[in-house]
Amino acid sequence: MTQNVATPSPLPDTMQAVICHGPEDYQLERVAVPRPGPGEALVKVEAVGICASDLKCYHGAAKFWGDENRPAWAETEVIPGHEFVGTIVQLDETAAARWGVTVGDRVVSEQIVPCWKCRYCLRGQYWMCGPHDLYGFKRRTPGAMAEYMIYSADALVHKVSADLPAHHAAFAEPLSCSLHAVERAGITFDDVVVVAGCGPIGLGMVAGAAAKSPAKVIALDLAPEKLALARECGADLTINIAEENAEQIIKDLTDGYGADVYLEGTGHPSAVPQGLNLLRKLGTYVEYGVFGSDVTVDWSIISDDKELNVLGAHLGPYCWPAAIRMIESGRLPMDKICSHQLPLTEFQRGLDLVASGSESVKVSLIP
Repeated sequence: MTQNVATPSPLPDTMQAVICHGPEDYQLERVAVPRPGPGEALVKVEAVGICASDLKCYHGAAKFWGDENRPAWAETEVIPGHEFVGTIVQLDETAAARWGVTVGDRVVSEQIVPCWKCRYCLRGQYWMCGPHDLYGFKRRTPGAMAEYMIYSADALVHKVSADLPAHHAAFAEPLSCSLHAVERAGITFDDVVVVAGCGPIGLGMVAGAAAKSPAKVIALDLAPEKLALARECGADLTINIAEENAEQIIKDLTDGYGADVYLEGTGHPSAVPQGLNLLRKLGTYVEYGVFGSDVTVDWSIISDDKELNVLGAHLGPYCWPAAIRMIESGRLPMDKICSHQLPLTEFQRGLDLVASGSESVKVSLIP
């Protein structure tokens, strides 16, 4: 049985949505409002963020990477948008029971839709699911750059406070990613932690690392305004790498040893050797950035010189409840992090703002 939201008027037949027709060919169109199937939910989108992955898909994976042999991983004729929040409009009893939600609840959904049957899913490692779907990248799971969207029957869904501004609530997705990277680092009380980059991911890393109460959290960036934001998120020290020698400063702070943990959230190739050089012997490097080109490093630093622990981090598994609590707590300067909110009609401006890298922190579209 499908539950219908009580509204003065029935659902419209059509809606506005951004459609990907190929690299750099996104169009705002009017399409049919989707209808939920068994175990699914129809959600009215309140806000959707734009991130580096959206930009990568907009330019086309091969073009973005400078490698025409690299296959595209975003399908065409799909609605983009994978970090979002919305209100449930319709769902059946199966969906309501599985997720513990009802019509009218404000909800987010994790960006990956696992199969729940592969080796990784059966071992609880759902974020590495082999045949997974991703909102906004696959036709089976259209994203949130639209007025309405469907939450898949296999999705992971979480409630969010209705008291939050919508663009703040949508930040649960990038923040969960940041917190997963922090979890991967295994931070202890005595650690000196360095975070490279003070964009949305880096700021979340700063906040997450600070919540672990290490000896010191140090943030690196080129932009003074983003370094100021990092201090508001919990950084004990900020270093403008355009003006200061980060490696020397950190070695001076650590009796010449170097940092214990380095979290990379810029996606800039130069941040990789920077991290390897900043770390002490037996230190931990965690990579989260999305790179636009191949990165070459001296692997002897990782092995013979320092015996480093080098870890990757992907998505935000098991970190969504913590991310939501952190946003709801008011501990983060969300009004400053969520710097730009635009109507759906201005999606191109939103993509351009993200591409510039210096005019915004987090850009959100409000359908």
